[in-house]
Amino acid sequence: MSIEEKRDQIVEELMPFEDHFERFAYIIDRAKSHPSLDEAYKIKTFLIEGCLSQLWVFPEFKDGECDFHTDSDAAITKGTAALLCELYSGETPEDIIALEPDFLAEVGITQHLSPNRRNGLTNVRKKIKAYAELCLANRTS
Repeated sequence: MSIEEKRDQIVEELMPFEDHFERFAYIIDRAKSHPSLDEAYKIKTFLIEGCLSQLWVFPEFKDGECDFHTDSDAAITKGTAALLCELYSGETPEDIIALEPDFLAEVGITQHLSPNRRNGLTNVRKKIKAYAELCLANRTS
């Protein structure tokens, strides 16, 4: 499945919820079933700055693709970060760099987050993109 198809699938999952409370309840339920990050990776190196809750993103690069794992002490934060990690995992650095997560606004996620959570989500994207850029630079050098 292409990154665009994954994005479209996430949009299809979230669009039926007319009320943002229902949408966030769904995201929280998804977060509960999302695997926890191993305690060894819950360190400052992988901590996302600018978020009130603790949020970690652990990146990996293998076989030309990036994978991202996340965890948080807040369910809504974990759920929204997991959407990005699911979207970008299994993708090449080039595809990760090229696709912005503007679909989150399209389905009514970002406009209903607090400024701190929105900032944290922006920083998740920055960290994912920076990691992809690093992988691309290391691969071409």
